[in-house]
Amino acid sequence: MANRIMLNQTSYHGAGAIREIPGEVKSRGFKKALICCGPTLIKHGVIAHVTDILDEAGLKYAIYSEIKPNPTIENVVEGVAAFKAAGADYLIAIGGGSPMDTAKAIGIIINNPEFADVRSLEGVADTKKPCVPIIAIPTTAGTAAEVTINYVITDVERKRKFVCVDPHDMPIIAVVDPDMMSSMPKGLTASTGMDALTHAIEGYTTKAAWEMTDMFHLEAIKLISKYLRSSVAGEKEGREGMALGQYIAGMGFSNVGLGIAHSMAHTLGAVYDTPHGVACAMMLPIVMEYNADFTGEKYREIARAMGVKGVDDMSQAEYRRAAIDAVKKLSKDVGIPEKLDALKEEDLPFLAESAYADACRPGNPRDTSPEELTELFRKLM
Repeated sequence: MANRIMLNQTSYHGAGAIREIPGEVKSRGFKKALICCGPTLIKHGVIAHVTDILDEAGLKYAIYSEIKPNPTIENVVEGVAAFKAAGADYLIAIGGGSPMDTAKAIGIIINNPEFADVRSLEGVADTKKPCVPIIAIPTTAGTAAEVTINYVITDVERKRKFVCVDPHDMPIIAVVDPDMMSSMPKGLTASTGMDALTHAIEGYTTKAAWEMTDMFHLEAIKLISKYLRSSVAGEKEGREGMALGQYIAGMGFSNVGLGIAHSMAHTLGAVYDTPHGVACAMMLPIVMEYNADFTGEKYREIARAMGVKGVDDMSQAEYRRAAIDAVKKLSKDVGIPEKLDALKEEDLPFLAESAYADACRPGNPRDTSPEELTELFRKLM
């Protein structure tokens, strides 16, 4: 079986990269954008960094800014209507994973109207046409949604998130400008950074991992371990390192999938509205302990990438423990809680069944069951 790698057509990296947008828009003949974002970015003037550049270049756009932190089916439906009403022909997604996920769903439905029922996009939808062209501009260093073929939508009515995997939804252009991430508060910097680490570690240990994606994931683990603390402290070098690290993690996991830390985080977000990065960070060491015996020598390389010394002199049990402890220490250092106060015993069966049904679960290196997932959730209490 052949291994497949899918990446953006074009990506820009580095401070000031957003200045490249007008040239790309004009060279591709785009006429009018629908900008997808959340209301907070409007309030704090982050969107203006991009719209000012569009205005200077005489480029037209409309804005849809009602996207929630865990984007909903309603967000997608409203966004499709906004795209049509604006007479747009491409999308600009600015923000974290939420605006990008919403833009992906909007773009898919516009060009594949037979999937207008948003729930029909769950899993691997058999879409026929690439989505509306998307220019993705992250303002957080974590989700890597700008370089993935995945997106996640919340079904509020059914209290669940569903994962959509579609090669047709890849943004054609990613603009990873660390200056766009400078307004992130410490808590968001920490949680999105730990989401990126979870991407890298789960992508490295997933069943589908192979040499090329291992290369991406190990470099991402190294960069995130080196730069997350200083990024949370507000240092420019840390922000730049995290912008690159999270993107490299996305290059990998988008092509090989994830595991149950993400399956469980998705359902915690759907039921309790737990921020995705926080949920991932809390689940990651728990899941690493659960998976350890099914990962061969990979935890030695995780520990090495995280800066643990002397791993070659350690036994298998020792380097596995060292990798898990390094993750716990990084999570603690950036202020992630270890327990989820909202978690209730009576919710565990629903949480476990939802996590088991999640699209990320089959990639986990260790096969699981709803009963075992229940016990893993219980460790957060």
